[in-house]
Amino acid sequence: MSILSINQDQSLLSENKAYAFDLPYQLECAKPTEERGLRRDEVSLMVSHYNNDQLFHTDFHKIDQFLHAGDVLIINTSGTLKAALEGFLEDGKKVRIHFSTKISADRWVIEIREMTEGGTRRYAGSQPGEVVALKNGGSLKLTKSYYDKQQDKHLKLWNAQIQLPIPLEEYLDLYGQPIRYQYIKESYPQSYYQTVFAQEMGSAEMPSAGRPFTPELITRLATKGVQFAPILLHTGVASLEVDERPYEEYFRVSEPTADLVNWARQRGKRIIAIGTTAIRAIESATDNEGKVVAREGWTNVFITPERGLQVVDGLLTGFHEPKASHLLMLETLTGAAHLDISYRAALEQQYYWHEFGDVHLILP
Repeated sequence: MSILSINQDQSLLSENKAYAFDLPYQLECAKPTEERGLRRDEVSLMVSHYNNDQLFHTDFHKIDQFLHAGDVLIINTSGTLKAALEGFLEDGKKVRIHFSTKISADRWVIEIREMTEGGTRRYAGSQPGEVVALKNGGSLKLTKSYYDKQQDKHLKLWNAQIQLPIPLEEYLDLYGQPIRYQYIKESYPQSYYQTVFAQEMGSAEMPSAGRPFTPELITRLATKGVQFAPILLHTGVASLEVDERPYEEYFRVSEPTADLVNWARQRGKRIIAIGTTAIRAIESATDNEGKVVAREGWTNVFITPERGLQVVDGLLTGFHEPKASHLLMLETLTGAAHLDISYRAALEQQYYWHEFGDVHLILP
C-alpha cells in the first residue's frame, strides 16, 4: 500500500512551485547509522537518471558501480560546530541559541528558539538591544534583525555582539551541542555530525550528503579514477520553512579546484556535487562565460529553474522536506517531471529523510 497521501494522478509540484507532499513520521530518521548497527556507507541509495527517468535502488557502498573514471566529485570540507547553546532572556525565559554564521570574531548571525515539550521552535518575541545571558558569564546582545520588514515571513535571524570569557570555538566545545530538531530524540556526540571530508570548522549544521562516505570507499573510488575537488561552504542553520530562500553563507573555491573542474568539463567528464552546499559554492565561483574561477566570500546565490545551472550535471543529496527551497535547486538540475518521479519513488520505497537518513544520486 502506498504511503503517499496525495492523489496518484496529482503532481507533487503545485502551481506555485511548492512541492506539497506529506512526509510520514516513520520516514524521519532519528538515529545515526552508528546507533542502528550500520556502517555509514550502508545507508540506502536511490540512483535516478534525469535524461531517461531510470531509477535504481541499492546501498551506498555500491555507489562506485554508478561512477566513472574521470568523474569529479565536489566535496565540502567544512566541519560542524557544536552550534547550539542554552541561554536566558532578560525576563528569565530559557531559550536555545543557534549560532549560524560568523561575521567577525565577536559578531555572529544567530537564531533564537524557545523550548517546547517536544523540542524547540522559533522565538519571535525579541527586540534589538536585548541581552541574552549564556553560561559562565557569557552573553550576546541583539543588534538588528537579519531580515528587513518586507521579509518577516522568512527565517528570523539576528546579528548579535558576542561577549565570552574564552574564544567562541573553545566555548562551544565546552558548553555547546550539535544542533538538532524535534525528530532527533537523543543527544549524540559531535563526531556523529562530522563527515570524513571535514577539515575546517565553521558549519552550524552538517553538510550531510558527505556523511555516508568512508575512507575505504574513497580509496576504492580514487583507485577507479574518480577525482575529488574540495570546496568550503560553512552552512548556516537549516530550519527553513515554506517559501523561504537561502541566506548568505561563506564559501571558498581554490584555484586547484577551479582548474580541475574546468579541465574535466572541457573533456566531457561529469561534475557531481556532493550536497547542495557544493552546488551553491561552485556555482558562486562561476563567471559569465561559465568558467569556474578561484573565489572567496559571501554568496547569496539562490538556484532556481529560472536561474539555471552552469557547471554541475550531477548531485548526491539527502531527501528534502515538503516545500523546502532546496527542491527548486533539484528541479533546476532534473526538471520537474523527473523530480516528481524520483520523490514519489522515495516515498513509496520508504527511504529515510534528514541528515542521518538515506541518499539520492542524481545523474544525467
